[in-house]
Parts: sequence; structure tokens; C-alpha cells
Amino acid sequence: MTIKENSIQLRKVSTADVDAIWSILQQAIEKRKVEGSTQWQDGYPNPTVINRDIENGWSYVCMDEQDNIIAYVALIFDIEPAYEAIQGKWLTDGPYAVIHRLAVSQERKIKGLATEIMMAAENICLQQGVPSIKVDTNFDNTAMLRILEKLGYTYCGEVFFRAAARKAYEKILNV
Repeated sequence: MTIKENSIQLRKVSTADVDAIWSILQQAIEKRKVEGSTQWQDGYPNPTVINRDIENGWSYVCMDEQDNIIAYVALIFDIEPAYEAIQGKWLTDGPYAVIHRLAVSQERKIKGLATEIMMAAENICLQQGVPSIKVDTNFDNTAMLRILEKLGYTYCGEVFFRAAARKAYEKILNV
């Protein structure tokens, strides 16, 4: 199945969604492992992280036509401490949103879903007047690197999480 441009919406998460979200994240963790990546192979993310995302109001899910959760993303409207020590330079110094923990269901593959989720997150930021999005990913996460390039994110340098370097990107939105 292929989705139509701008046809998805993200909704806020409730604690009732944790099991479905954790299932999707476990699928993503396994996918990264099979691909030979070290990303997400150290016990992160986990249910505690999901619950913290929910408590902070950062959690969003994407639903299919039958109201099944098919993707998860944390959209954070707060400073990411690791981003303060970038080895490189961000495009902007002002307010920004952060995208973390984007994962899509491996049970029901939908071509372009992760890209559409990124675009939906951009729309949420625009609605809230947030002028840029910052995101990072592992050096070997080729799928996410392609999405960031396709959507016009600019490589800004490296940030570090749990002692590992990540490629850092920013996109200035047309607020």
C-alpha cells in the first residue's frame, strides 16, 4: 500500500497505547539489528522512555484505516541537552522541535510512511509557530538519511548520545 501525500495525521498518545507502541519499537530495534546497526541495541528505547514521552506530551502515533497504531514518533518542543554540544553548527539558535524515536510497523509495510510522518510533524511545528526541527540519526541508518535528504534537512555536524556519535540535521520551516 502507498499513502497519498499529506493523507496521514498524528494523534497524541494515551497510556493505553503503550503496548502497541512498544511492539512497534521492538520491531524497529530488531530491524536495526538485522541490518547490522548498533543503533537501539543497548536497551534504548524502552517502555520507561515511552512512558516519559507520554508524561511530557511528546508522543504521537499514526493510525491505519482500522484504527491500529502503525507508527510512533516523539515530537519534543523543548531543548535537547545533547544538541547543545554539537560538533559543528546548527542553522539557527532559536526555538526548535526535536524528532526522536520514529518507528513504523514492520507488520504492515506502507511505502513512504516514515516520510509522511516527518511531514506531519513539520505541520504540527508550523501550527505551533516553531521555526525549525532538529533531528539526529545513526551513521548507518540509510533509510532515515534518505528521508532527511529528500525533505531538505541540512547536515549540521555530530551530536553524542550514550557515548555514540550521531549525524545531526536541521530544517528551517516556513513559519
